[in-house]
Amino acid sequence: MTIDIQEILGFLPHRYPFLLIDRITEFEPRKRCVAIKNVTINEPFFQGHFPGHPIMPGVLVIEAMAQAGGIIMMHELPDRHEKLVVFTGIERAKFRQQVVPGDQLRIEINVLAFRTRAGRIEGKAYVDGKMACEAVLTCAVVQRETEEKPPAAKPATSDSNVAAMAEAAAAVTSTE
Repeated sequence: MTIDIQEILGFLPHRYPFLLIDRITEFEPRKRCVAIKNVTINEPFFQGHFPGHPIMPGVLVIEAMAQAGGIIMMHELPDRHEKLVVFTGIERAKFRQQVVPGDQLRIEINVLAFRTRAGRIEGKAYVDGKMACEAVLTCAVVQRETEEKPPAAKPATSDSNVAAMAEAAAAVTSTE
């Protein structure tokens, strides 16, 4: 099963310039996926990271992994338009080589633990068959804040979402 950019936009709330995956080339619900990110010089972060020597920030490679993992989570939620998948942990992150304009990042995600409210994934990102980055990520599914609130309203990490994140993270990490 493949997922094109239009379908990705239906799963994830991310939009330009922060949507960091272009296509899902392989997808097995609750198990794994392979995503592609085409890295171009037009990415806004290259203006400052680094002038004259553009390198994709490692945290954005990890974010791309998280977005691919988020699709696995969101795929299983019938009310996905009311939910967000947020980080609760990053472990064992290793950066093996630089990602630069012109590279195609192949992101492989394997599910280590899956619950409807939380997940734990292993992500690996490759460029030309060589590992660029790897990490274990945990996440929680939280209620999306409504857009009707005024700008001064509670941030997305409201007390109920913080409690839900902590509970979900504990549930996922206790399975090991």
